[in-house]
Amino acid sequence: MNGFIVIDKPEGITSHTVVHSVRKILGIKKAGHTGTLDPFATGVLPVALGDATKAITFLDESIKEYTAAMRLGISTDTQDCTGNIIREGSYGHITEEIVRNSFSRFVGTTRQVPPMFSALKRSGVPLYKLARQGLDIPRESREIKIFSLTVKKIDLPSIYFMVRCSRGTYVRTLASDIGDVLGCGAHLSSLHRTASGIFTIDEAVTLEELALLNGTGCLEDKIMSPYRSLSHYKNFELTDKGARMVRNGALPDVDGFQNVPHNSLQAGERIILSCGEKLLAVAENLYIDRSGDRSNFRLLRVFN
Repeated sequence: MNGFIVIDKPEGITSHTVVHSVRKILGIKKAGHTGTLDPFATGVLPVALGDATKAITFLDESIKEYTAAMRLGISTDTQDCTGNIIREGSYGHITEEIVRNSFSRFVGTTRQVPPMFSALKRSGVPLYKLARQGLDIPRESREIKIFSLTVKKIDLPSIYFMVRCSRGTYVRTLASDIGDVLGCGAHLSSLHRTASGIFTIDEAVTLEELALLNGTGCLEDKIMSPYRSLSHYKNFELTDKGARMVRNGALPDVDGFQNVPHNSLQAGERIILSCGEKLLAVAENLYIDRSGDRSNFRLLRVFN
């Protein structure tokens, strides 16, 4: 069993627990998630099965989408509903106009300071472990992109919103920062991921649904092939001869390609090599052969 399945993660368990449950339900040893969701968060958690685990590092999950809620007037040390209250403020002055104007300030390219309660490491130690010791380590801000940030409902002290953002954006930090701009503080009270790259909530299944589908013959319809998961790369079809060479870890000759790349690639550009819509390898173009013969590749990962 090779491919990706999107799990609709329930609230209250870790992403690691989800992967453990998937392994147990499907009776497989090899599985891994592509990006952690906090225990209180729900929604899209792509899980790689079998040989697809090799494709995780090549996925394009650069854009994430969430629906979320924030609670005004209370700031917590974790910036979400699981933390301890560190500050309270009045939100009596907040109007719909003030909310919408404050939200608009965060759209576009901006910088964000990662929270202490995060898996980022300092000298090999996760920041959240240092935070639990009462430490507050200086952290550099990082560039993030907020492609869209839409207020869906205002029911003070709660604000419900949708955000489409770059990978590496902390939505709980976004909520906390908005609370600071509003002058009353805030924390994230709920988070539901609706998309991570090409993986969407529409194709997700719960763990209970996965258990029901397993063994029915319908499960394959829910599994995305490694070939499809890397469709953001240019694809070059190989002949049977070229496929055999790649499976043995060798670069194909010119006659190993169905469609010869020529000069269509940039130096350093990654591509996929396939045969019959089966992913065989991810390769990198090192430089352009100006003779027009073929590009010079380096195999980055060969798939079984």
